[in-house]
Amino acid sequence: MTTFPMMAFSLFNDGEFALFGVAIGSALIVLGAAKGIAQLASAAVESQARQPEAGGRIFTTMLIAAALIEGFTFLALVVCLQVGNRVIEALSIVGPAGQP
Repeated sequence: MTTFPMMAFSLFNDGEFALFGVAIGSALIVLGAAKGIAQLASAAVESQARQPEAGGRIFTTMLIAAALIEGFTFLALVVCLQVGNRVIEALSIVGPAGQP
């Protein structure tokens, strides 16, 4: 048996695990959105290089798609933070080690 799980449980209490999960979730959400917008911008620039006369329409479409990605990212971050707050509230009501 490895000692890592035992060390992790001795270093963190339940509320800190919840905050750690919120931090990991938020980081994954932001990284996913950044990757999506980067791919979108890359494809738009490549499209404009191939067809310069369609640059205005491509830019407009890219801007709308980027705004939708940002909106979804903001929603996902709010949900992640709300879930983290609910878990921490539930743990503070229950008390340490599941005792009221």
